[in-house]
Amino acid sequence: MRACVQRVSRAEARVEGEVCGRIGPGLLVLLGVAEGDTEADALKMADKIVGLRIFEDDEEKMNRTLADVAGSMLVVSQFTLLGDCRKGRRPSFTAAAAPELAETLYEVFASSVAARAVEVATGRFRCHMEVELVNDGPVTLVLDSQDLSRPRHGKPREAE
Repeated sequence: MRACVQRVSRAEARVEGEVCGRIGPGLLVLLGVAEGDTEADALKMADKIVGLRIFEDDEEKMNRTLADVAGSMLVVSQFTLLGDCRKGRRPSFTAAAAPELAETLYEVFASSVAARAVEVATGRFRCHMEVELVNDGPVTLVLDSQDLSRPRHGKPREAE
């Protein structure tokens, strides 16, 4: 599972001109589900993103989480995050999960975020959308659920 996380002042997703998801200050999460991803990956990714300390405190240091700032999250499915551009000029999307699995895990992710008392808005799965945002900072991070499990430099990860 791969996520592009952007700290935003506001964001919205539209399908055919109709707003399907809108937030004020918070995070826009573009979420790509990979073949082989599981519910555990979705839960782990939700926990990690909600807990990211990427909002500034009174000393202008990134020390606050989404909950600390009472922010919202807009979650938009984006299989193209799994695009492989290493060969040729047309991206390959063979690493992306089948739509049925992807939709299920996308919903698990959004539900898990909401269960953490975060207001969640979503795009519309398998629809062509226009996503508009004002990136605050700018702050943009890319996370991969497989990287969250791997030890750093071959050493076991310590509890955070």
